[in-house]
This record gives sequence, C-alpha cells and structure tokens, in this order.
Amino acid sequence: MTRPLRFGVVAPLMTDVPDWRDRARRIGDLGYSTLLVPDFPLTQPAPAPMLATVAALTDLRVGTWVYASPLRPAWLTAWEAHSLSLLTGGRFEMGIGTGRPGIEDELREKGVSEVPPPRERLTQIRETVTRLRELDGPDLHTPVGMAVLGPKARALAAEVADPVTFVLGDHPRDEVARMASDFRAVADVELALAVPVIGDTVAAHMAHPATDTAALHKADAMTVLPANPAAAAEEIQRRHEEMGFSYFIFGADFAEKFAPVVAELAGR
Repeated sequence: MTRPLRFGVVAPLMTDVPDWRDRARRIGDLGYSTLLVPDFPLTQPAPAPMLATVAALTDLRVGTWVYASPLRPAWLTAWEAHSLSLLTGGRFEMGIGTGRPGIEDELREKGVSEVPPPRERLTQIRETVTRLRELDGPDLHTPVGMAVLGPKARALAAEVADPVTFVLGDHPRDEVARMASDFRAVADVELALAVPVIGDTVAAHMAHPATDTAALHKADAMTVLPANPAAAAEEIQRRHEEMGFSYFIFGADFAEKFAPVVAELAGR
C-alpha cells in the first residue's frame, strides 16, 4: 500500500549560523516533515549538533542524508544515532550509505590507510543497525534510511531499512519503475526519492555541481523535477501513484518556492 506523501529538505550550513537557523525555522513553518543534513566532514559542523539544534528550534523531524559508513566505527555511528533519537523524542531518522563517489580519496586524505571495499562497507552498515537496535531496546525504534543501488545493498535494505532511496543518476523512468516495483515486492518500506535537480539548478551536496542537467532532462531521469511548482506537483503525484514513491527530498534553495506543492500534497 502506497504511503501518504511527505517532503524533506537537505539543508547544509553554507551561510552564517544565524541565517541557517532562520532557514530551518522557515522550513518548519512551510509544512515540510524533515530537515536533513549531509555528512561532509570538516566542511560544516558535524551532523549531530546541527540536527539537535534544529530539533530544539522546530517541530521538524531531523535526519542524516546520509552517514557514510566508512567514516566512523559502527558503534560510534549507532551511539550518535541513538542519542539523537532519544534527545529529539523519536524525531531522528538515520540515513546511511556506503559513501559517495570519491569517498576512497577522502578517506586517504584523512589518514585512513586501508579503505574498506564496498562489501565491507555493507557489513559496517549491518553492524551499525544491529548496534542501534541494541541501544534503542524495546521502547525506541530509530528509523533507518538506506541509500542503495546494487543487489547486495538492496537485499540488506529489505532486511533492515525503513525508508529506502535508490542512488540514481540518469536512470530513465522505466528502469526506476522496475526497481521500485521489484523492491516493493519483497519489502514493505517507504520509498524515498531524492531530487537534486530542479529545472536546471543542482542542489548543494545532493549531486555534483557539474551535473549535466540537460542530459538528465533528455533521459527523463527521476533525479529532476520541473521548476514550475504546478508542473512539479503533477509529476510528483504521477511518481507517487505509478511507482509508489511517497517521500520526496529537495534542496533547501527550493524549499520556499515548492511550499505550495507541499501544502497541496503532504499527507495525500
């Protein structure tokens, strides 16, 4: 059964702190469900204090988009996630994946001599979720969101994840529809769709700044939406009804412009 629509915003800290806090409050006022921050070490404050700040300022759910599993030991990620879930009254969602393109070079720059291969990173995710469930105990369930693409990652997500998003580029509509259908056949999870490109604008920390937006439009990729809010709303409903995506995530620069979309569709 397709879940009701909800909307999240990826809001990295790229201004001064007071402006970022004001933006978080505004996102909460506009009806979005969740504010998310990326996991880019040393380019902005760490995710945990950022999200704790937002949770204290607003009624928003908060989450990571997404923790890169090789950046921390599994026990540390689990402890941080459980702590956020506890301190926010259950409003934290732990997004986690094996790491963005180029994570290997980033790890070496940070002094990691032996970079774990993808299979080991999936093992790290499984261990992180296991530790998190142990810390949560019977009275708390921290939602785990996984960003996946390959069959092994999808199989793990079917076991342990709550929301699931596919790591997409220029994958065409029919391919994504098959992926969504195949996944929903084996797991009753919320399907999330990150949309880093609105019109010809690429959201910060959601896709590479040099992303070829024209190629994505030509491919009818699911990583783009029209810049016109009415057209975007129509396309969101289509993806919801035809593919089962119910959680749509945009960049913060479009939060204000897409507020009418959220007002019209959230909860439907």
